[in-house]
Amino acid sequence: MIGFVFPGQGTVRVGMGGWLRRSAAGAAALARADALLPAPVGPLLARGPLPVLVDTAHAQPAVTACNLAALAVLTEEGVTPSVTAGHSVGELSALVAAGALDADTAVRLVAVRAGLMAGLPATGGMSAVFGLSVERVEELAEAASAPGEPLVVGLENAPGHTVVSGALPAIDRLTALATDATKIVPLKVSNAFHSPLMVGAVDGWADAVRAVRLAEPSVRVVPNATAEPTVDPAVLSEALIEQLTARVRWTATMAALSDMDTVVEVGDSKVLTGLFRGVGTGCLSMADPAALRRLRREPVS
Repeated sequence: MIGFVFPGQGTVRVGMGGWLRRSAAGAAALARADALLPAPVGPLLARGPLPVLVDTAHAQPAVTACNLAALAVLTEEGVTPSVTAGHSVGELSALVAAGALDADTAVRLVAVRAGLMAGLPATGGMSAVFGLSVERVEELAEAASAPGEPLVVGLENAPGHTVVSGALPAIDRLTALATDATKIVPLKVSNAFHSPLMVGAVDGWADAVRAVRLAEPSVRVVPNATAEPTVDPAVLSEALIEQLTARVRWTATMAALSDMDTVVEVGDSKVLTGLFRGVGTGCLSMADPAALRRLRREPVS
């Protein structure tokens, strides 16, 4: 059995997707995404500049385009998943891989999602907290919050690796309080994703998602908001809406995929591969050409 996992916008970089253009299937998927997006991401992926590429309005479509291109390469090779999951915006790609959503619709939806989130006031941020349990970080976030300045756990990336998201003053207070953390690293993001500060985008996102009829997937999908595998389109639709303000339960998602023979990070990233290896689960990254060669030799489905 094989699990497909799809990275999110934090993995985007200049040069990303370059190797995918050497495959006819990958190049076609990237070209199709550019044709559907309000602004093509191909030139930004190839040449930057990085500050423009990492802006939410461009980063989410860019990473989705690369994810879908990598998926097209695997599909052409006959490699199919038994279960799928995506980290944050990667969940759209996971729905495509599972057959719940077509690629064109996913590209159109990511353009809406990115636009709504980029249009919010930039009043928040995110920081990674290392060396503490989720429960301890939750306590610290609650203590650091204040009226009008919320702070929550935005991502459970791995044991001892939690990301807080919320108002900048609250992050500063948490940093001062968390003397027992191994380290705290501010993330280079434009806002507080997966936090209450995203609520202004929820109505528009909900309208966009509910206007699309998700098909029943052919394989299980593990949504971020629940970390519980499902093939129920209604559950998947509501989870996709909820994840805008809800935490990404990636630690539990990795546990849900721990029985897979092989896990593949489908995109041009090694971030999720590192997280899986940190919990003792092998993961192949499509950013490594050797991964595709290995899958060709030993196809798992």
